[in-house]
Amino acid sequence: MAIISEVEEESTSRPSLLPFRATFDPSNPLGFLEKVFDFLGAQSDFLKKVSAEQEIAAAVRATKEKLRKAEKKAEKETVKPVAEKKETVKPVEKETVKPTMAASSSKPSEVEKPKEEKKQETGPVVPNKGNGMDLENYSWVQTLQEVTVNVPVPTGTKAKSVVCEIKKNHIKLGIKGQDPIIDGDLYGAVKPDDCYWNIEDQKVISILLTKRDQMEWWKCCVKGEPEIDTQKVEPENSKLADLDPETRSTVEKMMFDQRQKQMGLPTSDELQKQDILKKFMSQHPEMDFSNAKIN
Repeated sequence: MAIISEVEEESTSRPSLLPFRATFDPSNPLGFLEKVFDFLGAQSDFLKKVSAEQEIAAAVRATKEKLRKAEKKAEKETVKPVAEKKETVKPVEKETVKPTMAASSSKPSEVEKPKEEKKQETGPVVPNKGNGMDLENYSWVQTLQEVTVNVPVPTGTKAKSVVCEIKKNHIKLGIKGQDPIIDGDLYGAVKPDDCYWNIEDQKVISILLTKRDQMEWWKCCVKGEPEIDTQKVEPENSKLADLDPETRSTVEKMMFDQRQKQMGLPTSDELQKQDILKKFMSQHPEMDFSNAKIN
């Protein structure tokens, strides 16, 4: 498991820092990034690593997720005053309803409503924008290839105080001396050597989990947690365009089969078998295919 963490301030054996000079032009951000990568290539072996591109892409995704959460937080803050007004109205509604309920002796209806609400809560929920779910202690998003978990921690948390264990079917994350924040079996198997974590701004731990089966949408990150409705997952078309032709063809086939199953229609494999049978029947009209079945 590769780990990206902050450099220990106490270390005295680190190499001398090399100056990096570049002017950032907002109209040409890619030009600035090219200078950064030129500097990395000249001063380190980072770009020679097999996982360099994957780590850079993960860093970009983590930054985008951070911006998304900041925008979401800003939206919630603007809604708070409205929510507070609603809360002040709720007690008045209850007081006016209680006498009428008692007078009409409609106790059965009071009992039935909570039961209906519980049934709705236990079913699959609509996934968030990242095809995952926002939970109380953490949030997660996914693609067909990987799952990204973001865990808020107290501001000032350093990497050396984080405990993170990623195994094939299990994950454990927490702060030293405290109860684990996440500790359970993963929904699907992962590749531990291709998983890693880092801490952003000393307040958010971001974990990248590489799926072993990269043709399946996860219903949850950790077993026992609420599940999403995978039939409502919405893959981004731009991501399909970034895939190599073979992988893209496989993903499109899977998406086609999923839509066919939802409509009760045959999958691509079943359609192919039907075509083969039809061709064989046309080539051998003397044979009786009345009882032929396609498995």
